[in-house]
Amino acid sequence: MSSGKHRSQRPSPRVSDPYRRTSLACKRCRGRKTKCSGEIPRCRTCVAGNHECIYLEHERKISVPEYYLHDLESPGNPPANSPVTASVPSVPASSSIDEENEADAFDENPLTDGMTHLVITPSGQRHYLGNSSSTSFGLRLRSFFETFRRIDQDLSIEVQYPTYNPAAWPKRRPSVADVPKLPPRDFAKRLYNAQYTYIGTIFSFVEPRVFDERLEKAYNQTPDLYDREACLEYCQVLVILAYGQLYSVNQWDGHDGPPGFDYFMQALQFLPEIHDEGSVLFVEVLSLVGYFMQNLNRRDAAFLYIGLALRMAISLGLHQEIIDPDMDEATREHRRRLWWSVYSMDRILCAKSGNPITILDEDIGVLPPSRLPHESEICPATVLLHYTELSRILGKIMKGIYRKSPKTGSSLVTSVYNIMTDLNNWRRDLPRALQFDASRLDRDISRESVSTFLHYYQCINMTARPLLFRVVQRRLANLATDKEKDWRSGLSTTTIAVIEACVAAARDSTTMMHAAAKQNLVATYGFMDGEHIFSAAIVLVMANLAFPFNDRDHAAMDKALGVLQGMAEKGNGHMRARHELLIKLRAMMGGAVPAEVVVAAATTTTTTTPPPPLGGLPVEAGGEVLQPFDIDAALPGMQYTGDVNLWEEGYGDWGAAVDFDWTSWTEAAQGTAGR
Repeated sequence: MSSGKHRSQRPSPRVSDPYRRTSLACKRCRGRKTKCSGEIPRCRTCVAGNHECIYLEHERKISVPEYYLHDLESPGNPPANSPVTASVPSVPASSSIDEENEADAFDENPLTDGMTHLVITPSGQRHYLGNSSSTSFGLRLRSFFETFRRIDQDLSIEVQYPTYNPAAWPKRRPSVADVPKLPPRDFAKRLYNAQYTYIGTIFSFVEPRVFDERLEKAYNQTPDLYDREACLEYCQVLVILAYGQLYSVNQWDGHDGPPGFDYFMQALQFLPEIHDEGSVLFVEVLSLVGYFMQNLNRRDAAFLYIGLALRMAISLGLHQEIIDPDMDEATREHRRRLWWSVYSMDRILCAKSGNPITILDEDIGVLPPSRLPHESEICPATVLLHYTELSRILGKIMKGIYRKSPKTGSSLVTSVYNIMTDLNNWRRDLPRALQFDASRLDRDISRESVSTFLHYYQCINMTARPLLFRVVQRRLANLATDKEKDWRSGLSTTTIAVIEACVAAARDSTTMMHAAAKQNLVATYGFMDGEHIFSAAIVLVMANLAFPFNDRDHAAMDKALGVLQGMAEKGNGHMRARHELLIKLRAMMGGAVPAEVVVAAATTTTTTTPPPPLGGLPVEAGGEVLQPFDIDAALPGMQYTGDVNLWEEGYGDWGAAVDFDWTSWTEAAQGTAGR
């Protein structure tokens, strides 16, 4: 049978079915290297972002005789006994290999075709089965036989049989000292709304309707400690209440921990053992527990819990599209949103702890989050879609900049340029409803926009700050003579563009956090808000410490320190320590700041009583509006022109640069400037 017949009998992917793997991808998805659903006329990603969707026509392959190729290559063939022909080893010509492959129709791995396989445990839970699994291979073989012969015998291997008696497995031991006292229903719903404002509008860990059902169940009955799912539901309710208290309280004098700490400690009593069977609910709870650990500054515990959530999600097949006729679209979409929520959380916590990313983008086959028919155009799925894209770029930053591997100046410039280009494209494609309206910044902002843009500026910050630190370090070594010299002198346009991007992102982050603080939209005890304002503040302190005095950067630095001070005064001990460190670093500026500026700053600091919601410095009359740094305008300057050693020193020999707390950076700057 000819190869053409082989191909004609192959079932082609249905581009109208978003759950089938397809090689068809639109131009935009190909350019962004993201998975495309292949739907006609517009794929899911383009529909979600309201973009034009263009499919490029594939080139067709045709078979031609080998002699025809030779005739095209040269007018004649060399004689058979020529030295060239005699010295060539007996290896099949590439065209012959191509013809053989065409005849064999082995142009792709048949074991990767189709959808993901799941196995079903005795309790009914579905678990992921990868293509390299022998069980998966057996399932494919069985399916192959079923296509042309009816099999009467039971050849099912989809049920994952344990090698032990489930009844012999140790049961969960009752260890709850006291049954938690839940708050009144109305207050509990207020706490849910508080956490939803900060994380629920982005991450999909529990839906409002589902939480209401589980909350009502918690009021009506105490969970059976031997029932894993009941304990997970009760645990989730308590963790949500903990988040609600964390985000709704601006001042706290508790000695045991921040707001919500008591609810969280009670929730841990109901958390099942990790060797218990996984479930979607278990993934939700582990993710929530992990992120709350990060808010407690339990960095390692947070990294472990989020890692467990991600691995459990993989074991359940959340990272792939699956075939399940019993699963409705809402359930399927929740699985997608949950996956991308855990994915983003894992990327962020890996970066903050300086650990490698857990899963590569190439190993993910699930579709991006998308709106359900009843949802509005701008909904949590839309925010999650764009937030996820930033997390994907964060993975590129970890791989291209912070991975310990030999780097050359030119390769570093290429990595930075590509990352900045991705960030510029992200900003350009962001829906208008999620953009910041500069004219309304001080009157009407949404918390999801604040969180998303802080994530965006942090990506710029992480990309550029190793180079900034190296330049600052060099200038601090000669502070007495270099302080008032133009810091751009002797640097390439590439280096200047990257450093300006870093400082501008810090200014924009500060302006945004200050505006959010005025509207009481900054989490006093929240980990992410503290990290973002500290990262911005330290960049501004370093720039003011090493570069000539600049009114704009000095004002932004004071504003960032004001927000940090407000969080510290409200009882955030971690931010208090960071604020004190930066104040000491700022004191090193000494006489570099004009006297009138020092007096004005001192007057401003002492006249902010009573302070705004978070103690931040007030906006001057007339109001300052956000003027975001334009990456697009800076990209032409990011072409490699020099500074080889500087780039290789800044990026190539940097062990702890990925750590968001910048401890090593501040110690190095403090030690250098102190000499």
